[in-house]
Amino acid sequence: MNYLRKPFKYTYKNAVFAIALINAAVFVLTSLFRNLSAYLGLVPVLVIYAQTYWQFFTYQFVHGDFFHLTFNMLALFFFGAPVERKIGTKEFLLYYLLIGTIDGALSFFVYAATGFYNITLVGASGAIFGVLLLYAVIYPNSVIYLWGLVPIPAPLLILGYAVIELISIFSVGDGIAHLTHFIGLLAGWAYIRIRFGIKPLKVWNSMGR
Repeated sequence: MNYLRKPFKYTYKNAVFAIALINAAVFVLTSLFRNLSAYLGLVPVLVIYAQTYWQFFTYQFVHGDFFHLTFNMLALFFFGAPVERKIGTKEFLLYYLLIGTIDGALSFFVYAATGFYNITLVGASGAIFGVLLLYAVIYPNSVIYLWGLVPIPAPLLILGYAVIELISIFSVGDGIAHLTHFIGLLAGWAYIRIRFGIKPLKVWNSMGR
């Protein structure tokens, strides 16, 4: 356990900006070459029959449309930047990329087991939800203005998102990967408990004491 919690030497290289640039570049490429999404996005039938295992990693850099990309990258800037400054670039990259990859792998197993072979899973949302969770743990007293108007404490917003995504998993046909969002939260929770040795609920319960 001590090995798993060995910290990196702190450095700050603005990885959030680099991640956003990569996402933007991939969006341009997949817009120009439509078939590229099938190779980079996560398609269970291809993973099973063509062994496209790289898709567990690459799907998180692919987005379905401009608004999908914009929403995720705005969330990455608003919440990922302060998280990266706090924990350092190396830790942030490990967290972000590992959460995204685990999210893709677990989503694949669930989709494959339930017969959803021909879907194409794309987007950084799972990793972003993990970043939102870590933000709420690091800055538990932070207030987020939902839709720019409604002030909500960060921990309450995250718990609310968790409940909404869990319930929405059973929604069919809305085109949103609620399962992947929820798995991102679970993977982030596990990382925070194992790597940082922090209990999010304990942090949130101690607020104001």
